[in-house]
Amino acid sequence: MKTLIIEDEALAADSLEAQIKDLRPGTEVLGKIGSVEEAVEWFGENLPPDLLFCDIHLSDGSCFEIFKQVDVKCPVIFTTAYNEYAIEAFKVNSVDYLLKPVKKDELAFAIMKYEDHKSGSLDGEMENLKELLRHFPASTGNKKKSRFMVKSGQTIKAINGEAVAYFLAEEGVVLLVTFEGKRYIINYTLDQLEELVDEEMFFRVNRQLIANIGSIKEVHPYFKGRLHLTLEPGVAGEQIISSSKASSFKAWLDL
Repeated sequence: MKTLIIEDEALAADSLEAQIKDLRPGTEVLGKIGSVEEAVEWFGENLPPDLLFCDIHLSDGSCFEIFKQVDVKCPVIFTTAYNEYAIEAFKVNSVDYLLKPVKKDELAFAIMKYEDHKSGSLDGEMENLKELLRHFPASTGNKKKSRFMVKSGQTIKAINGEAVAYFLAEEGVVLLVTFEGKRYIINYTLDQLEELVDEEMFFRVNRQLIANIGSIKEVHPYFKGRLHLTLEPGVAGEQIISSSKASSFKAWLDL
């Protein structure tokens, strides 16, 4: 079986690949793609896989934009962190969906479902998909992430955005730090995270830090119009907001 994984979270893609190969050791993963643009390019240059695993919310928009631009001639198993109403339509079709974090037993069932149908016609499946597209919003590219996939030992787990105190760039990696003080390496840059997080909840403090409003314990005036922050949980080093950002930060705090 040849598969393609379209998933913008590297840890989630790696975890999915490992589970697929554990269930079907002979599987060949043709690629792991993280954006609509890359996927459209890939399908334009390659023969379709036997089976496509596709996240719904990608780094540059909704995966449904792929299907509007490319005639995808293979069955699809969708993965998503969002249990939206439209996804329910997939339950009665041989095109399946899995909620993140993907559970191995549900993945096994979805693959068996594909295998049961692979010898038959896929025309009905693709017509169901096209019907769904007509009712799905044109683009969900502005959807903010409500959870983040992190690795804890050998386990992949989901952290809800509300549980994140801040994102911190430290010693060449970016850390997700929870209000409980737990630290996880996350596979995003702060620039990427700035676009993905809810701007009402998070603020880009400086080049090293994006903070949740709930993590800000104290704000003090600093030299030359700057601001000094104290965070909870604490973070090493001084966290300073520049004079150019001070007014927007105060407006964000509703001061």
